[in-house]
Amino acid sequence: MTRIAYLLTQDSGGPVDVTVRLAAALAKSGDAEVRVFGPRPRRSAELIDPFFEETLVLRKGDMAAARQARAAIKAWRPDVVHAQDRRSGLVSAALATSTKIVHTYHGVPDEVAEPWFRNVRGATPPPPYTRAVLAADAAVARVVHRTVVPAREMGRFLRERLYVPPHRMTHIDNCVEVGAANPPAKPVRKLVFVGLLVERKGLLDLLDALETTMPEDATLTVVGDGPQRMQAEGRVTRRGLADRVTFLGFRSDVPELLLEHDALVLPSTMEQQPLVVAEAMAAGKPVIATDTGGVADMLGIPGDDCPRPGDVGALAAKLRTLFADPDPASTGQRLATRARERFTPEVCARRHLDLYRKLTASGR
Repeated sequence: MTRIAYLLTQDSGGPVDVTVRLAAALAKSGDAEVRVFGPRPRRSAELIDPFFEETLVLRKGDMAAARQARAAIKAWRPDVVHAQDRRSGLVSAALATSTKIVHTYHGVPDEVAEPWFRNVRGATPPPPYTRAVLAADAAVARVVHRTVVPAREMGRFLRERLYVPPHRMTHIDNCVEVGAANPPAKPVRKLVFVGLLVERKGLLDLLDALETTMPEDATLTVVGDGPQRMQAEGRVTRRGLADRVTFLGFRSDVPELLLEHDALVLPSTMEQQPLVVAEAMAAGKPVIATDTGGVADMLGIPGDDCPRPGDVGALAAKLRTLFADPDPASTGQRLATRARERFTPEVCARRHLDLYRKLTASGR
């Protein structure tokens, strides 16, 4: 039976959530032996406790901790090591001479803007430190045996910007827990935004768009926290929306909150394959999101059908159409079906196992 070691260096965030679901689904299938190395995850750790071993690499430059993590993994004698965040990729690369190494490239640094990511001519490049981080990413991708990209757009970026050979990459979607869907039974009136309150998430653009489009009986719930919260709350007050916009702060029950609302709006300037979009789809909710990363592909629509990042007018137009739709349930049902085809942990585990077996069988 194939032995798969998953390596994490963080205890929270999208890569951690994906790893927990993937490892649990693969272990449950009985098709592989699994062990997760890293700090204990903050969410859903009970799913992996039976095959979890704590290893801590808290800083990128902690060479002693990295050696200890590699020693723990080697002692277990895995057939494949799958690194699931940027730092774990650096740690695991040193094992590539003796073990098959897979690294999932979940996202670029925050300082990378969408135009440069999309290789637009004349786009402003990221600052020197970020370029150095990307150079290290490129080096890791050339050492490990395969880089998994959740969004096809990420594969294009690695190929065109970091010059990673296409044959060293594989596209496999992220996964989310998929339960019963609850499409909106009436026209959309309860919007929800989920994300860090930082500039790239576009919350201020959403508030500007809602000022002219929001029906009197509509509401927006903002789930998340961050440095832009005070500015956003001030804008809500000045625009006379204080009685219709609620800030909940950070919440761990996002799937449940999505079920309680009618639609998700995510007007980010930069994303890859955001888990909250997959979660909203699984819940049967319409999604309004900007054309960034792999979002349009997730929704199964052309990129031109999504507002461009930062285009408040286009975002407002999409919101008007959403509020006026007499049958949003049909969209919600279509997205729920799509989520079950692409984003369940079982589908994710099966596709990863196919990759692991191919790598171990090839001898390369």
